[in-house]
Amino acid sequence: MKMVNLKINNLPVTVPEGTTILQAARQLGIEIPTLCYLKDINEIGACRICVVEVKGMKNLVASCVYPVAEGMEVLTNSKKVFASRKIDLELILSTHERKCLSCVRSGNCELQKLCKDFRVYDEDMYDGENIKYDFDDSAKHMIRDNNKCILCRRCVAACDKWQGVAVIGPNERGFKTHIGCAFDTNLGDVACVSCGQCIVVCPTGALAEKDNTKDVWRALNDPTKHVLVQTAPSIRVTLGEAFDMPIGTNVKGKMVAALRRLGFDGVFDTDLAADFTIVEEAHELMERIKHGGPLPLITSCSPGWVKYCEHYYPDFVENLSTCKSPQQMFGALAKTWYAKKTSIDPKNIFVVGVMPCTAKKFEVSREDEDASGYPDVDVAITTRELARMIDRAGINFPSLPDEEFDQPLGTSTGAAAIFGATGGVMEAALRTAADWIAGGGDTKLEFTEVRGMEGVKEASYQLGDLTVNVAVASGLRNAKKVLDLVRSGEKTYHFVEIMGCPGGCVNGGGQPIQHARVRNNVDLKGLRAAALYEEDRNLPVRKSHENPALKEIYDAFFKTPGSSVAHQILHTSYRKRDRFFTHQMK
Repeated sequence: MKMVNLKINNLPVTVPEGTTILQAARQLGIEIPTLCYLKDINEIGACRICVVEVKGMKNLVASCVYPVAEGMEVLTNSKKVFASRKIDLELILSTHERKCLSCVRSGNCELQKLCKDFRVYDEDMYDGENIKYDFDDSAKHMIRDNNKCILCRRCVAACDKWQGVAVIGPNERGFKTHIGCAFDTNLGDVACVSCGQCIVVCPTGALAEKDNTKDVWRALNDPTKHVLVQTAPSIRVTLGEAFDMPIGTNVKGKMVAALRRLGFDGVFDTDLAADFTIVEEAHELMERIKHGGPLPLITSCSPGWVKYCEHYYPDFVENLSTCKSPQQMFGALAKTWYAKKTSIDPKNIFVVGVMPCTAKKFEVSREDEDASGYPDVDVAITTRELARMIDRAGINFPSLPDEEFDQPLGTSTGAAAIFGATGGVMEAALRTAADWIAGGGDTKLEFTEVRGMEGVKEASYQLGDLTVNVAVASGLRNAKKVLDLVRSGEKTYHFVEIMGCPGGCVNGGGQPIQHARVRNNVDLKGLRAAALYEEDRNLPVRKSHENPALKEIYDAFFKTPGSSVAHQILHTSYRKRDRFFTHQMK
């Protein structure tokens, strides 16, 4: 590989040919500011915040797209560069709704930070004609406020290049350019899959999840309600980031303590329901293999993926596992078995899910998710919403002691813990299937071939006399690759795991928002996932079917996996949806 020598701020550096100035500067520990840049998916040089001065060139160049050259001399912090960046920020503010105090991103807004760094205080310098956009809250999971949009196009890139959905893009031209759906259709009326990846990459408050915390506060203050909270597997390794703790810190004990101090009547673990999901799903897989049924069996615990399948691959709806997601299974358990055990009328039980996923907000309203006659889950909030509740309640999160989940719905296994990472559901299911086929005993625990952040992974395993071909995909563009291979007959799988978000739930659309500087330079997904695998290694029980609480509930209530009672309460159905102009209420 040819190497190139250059100087940046008078410091020599040698980098491979084709490297951009932005990348070269990072090798010297110089972070050139950006607004539109997002590594690998949005390298377009649109915002001009990253401009630098190159000796011998009249005009400044965008460092995120400009390649280095032999002998190049670059200044990243010259007077000319600073002046240009400041003017750019002033121009961006001229069409930006400047209501920072009421914005959900205040204090965690990339535009706000840059304005502070470059001392942009005169907000009215370029005031003039402005366009007022209607507020779009038509979708169940999020809101869009184009009055705060800076046209960075990160959301467009995430929707297209990560997810392959592409329901948003730039409309109009020139001064009237704005981001929206085709023909300015409301987001709730197109085949958006509710994944929220657009939200986590937005540098401002133009995109945000719908805040349902007011519903939770209302329930907590209602003496007639028995309010239960469940936390998804990945929340424990991401919530700490909202309180400036290192990425990948497992804060399970502090999270439980915080939830108790918020006033919940029961603080439970969705991981138990993940164990139920594995037992039911593994049983379903074995039944389909032995007695016939649509193969491959495809996981159904990611609601963004399920909605994508219903819209874009309706011919695979029959392949979806009929198991409810762990969130919905927990709610069904809470309002049936738990309600009976505690003699509480299910109509008075209010179930809150704390989820990494904005699509969970859509999922709670799906049909056939009401095993007790009432919605399995009443409200789903994101990791970010929980963090805001903790802040609002004045709870000093980092100083909290570690506490344990309440019982009986707080016992889980290592298999459930890894649900939050891509490949985790597959590995958990294989642990149980291997045990069942071998008749118990010391069977394989770690199926490392399905681990890792690659978009598509595949493997074959010999389980007894049966060879099982599996595939794992995360991110919907990768799901498309796998489904197209199956549809064409090029690949034959028995079991496929698909997660809607790249990397799985650890990178869900409801997770703490990290500055693009972190996303571009830190293995965010890998660090979060590593903490889940560490929890798996340290738990005494690592196979879902060996969970003692699960066994107790099966013995007393469901009897056996796949029983009629289990199907009535723990399973659901799906339907084919129109791909174009389909309202989420339908």
